[in-house]
Amino acid sequence: MENAHLRFGLLEYVRMTEKASTRIRLRVDRYIGEDRQTHLLSVFGNDSDVGAITAAVHEKAAFSLTFPDGTTKGRVARRTCLLLQRGCDSTGPGNILCAICWRCPRNSTPMGARDGLSCLRYRREEAWATLVSFLGLPADPTWADYILGIVEGKKRIEEIDGIGCQPVLISAATEEVA
Repeated sequence: MENAHLRFGLLEYVRMTEKASTRIRLRVDRYIGEDRQTHLLSVFGNDSDVGAITAAVHEKAAFSLTFPDGTTKGRVARRTCLLLQRGCDSTGPGNILCAICWRCPRNSTPMGARDGLSCLRYRREEAWATLVSFLGLPADPTWADYILGIVEGKKRIEEIDGIGCQPVLISAATEEVA
């Protein structure tokens, strides 16, 4: 993987108090978001930086995000609820790679925000399986083309911002596809 570092984004957290200032930068492997709302974020770095970002996430702090192409999105934040995973991998003596990933579940959408299902990429088979599972619909795989045709026809599939993927937001209610 030559030049793999060129596909990563950069997450930056800055906190200033009377006595100290903190600036933490971590590499972003995956990101899905729209506007300033983060649906999924996966970062990695050393143990202390990942721990500090984990604490900042729990405090509902905002971050600055730089995409691989150099564009910056300031003040990205997570939605109200959070599924947080943290892991470590020892890659050799003295080298520990830590990662944090957060994901916002559908039913955590605050009032006024758009509700929907975000996917890493749009492939009809995967979108169909995820959509029926997500909406709790009894469905036969032979119905996929018809139902997804309705969703696509109503322009309910929209590309959103991403790093390491080509995410889409599928906004469909049970009543529309049932």
